[in-house]
Amino acid sequence: MKAVQYRKVGQAPEVVDIPMPRPGPGQVLLKVTAAGLCHSDLAVMGWPEEQFPYPLPMTLGHEGVGTVAEVGSAVTAVAEGDEVAVYGPWGCGQCPKCAVGKENCCPHAAGLGILPPGLGSPGALAEYMLVDSPRHLVPLNGLDPVQAAPLTDAGLTPYHAIGTSLPKLVPGSTAVVIGVGGLGHLAVQLLRALTPATVVALDVSKEKLELAHAVGAHETLLSDDAAAARVRELTGGTGAEVVLDFVGAEATLAVAAASVAVEGDVTIVGLGGGTLAVGFGGGLPFEVSASFPYWGGRRELMDVIELARRGLVSSHVETFTLDEAPAAYERLHAGGIKGRAVVLPHA
Repeated sequence: MKAVQYRKVGQAPEVVDIPMPRPGPGQVLLKVTAAGLCHSDLAVMGWPEEQFPYPLPMTLGHEGVGTVAEVGSAVTAVAEGDEVAVYGPWGCGQCPKCAVGKENCCPHAAGLGILPPGLGSPGALAEYMLVDSPRHLVPLNGLDPVQAAPLTDAGLTPYHAIGTSLPKLVPGSTAVVIGVGGLGHLAVQLLRALTPATVVALDVSKEKLELAHAVGAHETLLSDDAAAARVRELTGGTGAEVVLDFVGAEATLAVAAASVAVEGDVTIVGLGGGTLAVGFGGGLPFEVSASFPYWGGRRELMDVIELARRGLVSSHVETFTLDEAPAAYERLHAGGIKGRAVVLPHA
């Protein structure tokens, strides 16, 4: 079968032929219908050799949906023909965090060598994909697979991030979204669906700001040196209760720090390599909380899929064939994808 692999540190991903996997006991084989590309893939492929933590070659793709093609022995929760989304942050399945579906917070996964698909384990950028357990599959319930693929990370991660700040997003509050890419454009929609807050979107691209406006942002601002002052003008000088940075660079984190209100939340989602000084004298208002979410829980993925089924969130996608995936990564790196790139392995 065909797959897109990262084969050598520092080199571009390649389309290769590899053996098709077969499910062992408790495993599920999916025929992949759609797989999303993510900036975190680029971040991983940018790590130097001495820091690279995963075995190579590695099949990429941590946003996957597919049809159950074959099940291993003792699997009864899913059957051939079921359309499902893959929950990516796999945990041990036994600890208290995993017991409540928070496998993204499993403290044992790394020590046990359990790695997410596309980030250590073989991922979804292939014609077929092996899933370690049916508990990591969420039914699509009729949702379009192309729409569903980005929800497994680009929808789940902002949903989880927003969820921790919901008590602060009351009527009259403001939420700032920095970076209206694959995650950011879904964050705008999730904020509109889940909260009464005024949503302000920032980006350096006018085209992406147009997308932000189209999907529901109340205000759109160029992310420049004047952005934080403009946010404070819009909030009567107090700043935003919640700032979600989907870029994570030094420049955007500076905007986030200058835009947040007293007792506000700064949530760093992007892997832009920036740092935020936290503490007295660090430049943040008093009692600001800073966090960096990692994906979300299994129940939260079910919630996001249900929101999409009800038409409350929608992925803005551009589709590619498996052979076009390396070029799609190049465009993603250059900032040329509006929304999310989705690969269709059997197109």
